[in-house]
Amino acid sequence: MRRLGSSFALLMTLLLAASTLAPASAAPSAERRLLTEGMGSYPRLIRLAHGGPLRDGRIIAAVTSEDARGRFAPVFQSLDEGRSFQRIGEIRDPEGAAGMCCGTLYELPRRVGALPEGTLLWAASYGQNAGPGRRVGIKILASGDGGRSWRFLAEAARSHNHDGVWEPEFTVDAGGTLWLHFADETEAPRFAQVLNRVASTDGVHWGTKQRTMAIPPDRVRPGMPIVRRLPDGRFYFGYEICNFGSRYCDPYYKISADGANFGDPVAPGAQIGTANGNHFEHAQTVTLFPGGPKGTRLLMVGQIFVDAKGNPLPGNGKTLLANDSLGEGPWYELPAPVAVAKPVNDWCPNYSSTLLPVDGGKNVLEIAADYDNGICRAYFAKGPAA
Repeated sequence: MRRLGSSFALLMTLLLAASTLAPASAAPSAERRLLTEGMGSYPRLIRLAHGGPLRDGRIIAAVTSEDARGRFAPVFQSLDEGRSFQRIGEIRDPEGAAGMCCGTLYELPRRVGALPEGTLLWAASYGQNAGPGRRVGIKILASGDGGRSWRFLAEAARSHNHDGVWEPEFTVDAGGTLWLHFADETEAPRFAQVLNRVASTDGVHWGTKQRTMAIPPDRVRPGMPIVRRLPDGRFYFGYEICNFGSRYCDPYYKISADGANFGDPVAPGAQIGTANGNHFEHAQTVTLFPGGPKGTRLLMVGQIFVDAKGNPLPGNGKTLLANDSLGEGPWYELPAPVAVAKPVNDWCPNYSSTLLPVDGGKNVLEIAADYDNGICRAYFAKGPAA
């Protein structure tokens, strides 16, 4: 538990240092800027905060893109708190020629097997366009130089039928075990989709899948897992549940004491929304920020912002939700730095956007996808975090 507290303290120190060193021109951006030419979807942001020579608070970003060789992930860094990005590498697997989606970035907060603290991990689903006989797999690649070069590490999961395994998410639990959470469609028709997880003590060898969430009847689909380690040592576990009761694809969360156990898989957890029921539909992500009476603010972005009845609100595509009680109680609205015009249920606009605290936590950096002349592109901007 002491390590968990020191890691959060390190993050706060880096944020404060960034605020001190940031130039005066690092004011919140008035307009969104294009991250990269070509396709850019399912963005991810992290700040390097752990071991190694690059433990200086630089920001790393990745998106899903495509070229003549297939799907891959270009990698970028920012040395100026998100005012600009430079491409530094790419993540590419041969199976990307048959499709790749929903990748994630993670920095190891401690050593796992032979992987030192500060190792970057990437996981994504590969092979979804391989035809009727496809077997979608979640592959893991690692970088020891801040995202410049990558090597294949393991395949943590592979579907046994045509259905897919999606949306991987890493965490290291309180005991030092590395976990990979993912959405799993392969148990249909009993369950349309469940959340499963697999464990590893070295990042190379992975155990059999364990159940995290499975909610009857068969049409209900929990998905899009997000795990965040809280400063008190507990773990916030966020996800969406689609086709559940009268709701469509709304955000929920649970709290795990140790990051390894998540309670009854049938229990839906706590639903997330404002005091009057406004909430996101689809593809929520959550990030920890400094702020609030307890010192930690949760910021959420989702695809479609709707009222209690599911009707899109005027702030759809322009809103974040915040909570100052580690998820408990109602959330409140904040403006989103990247404006996405009228996002709808589609794989691109505002789908699984990503947030990061910058400028000492005063501002939020966002990368979100949107269509531009029929091409899905990634845009970034900064804005106030409170």
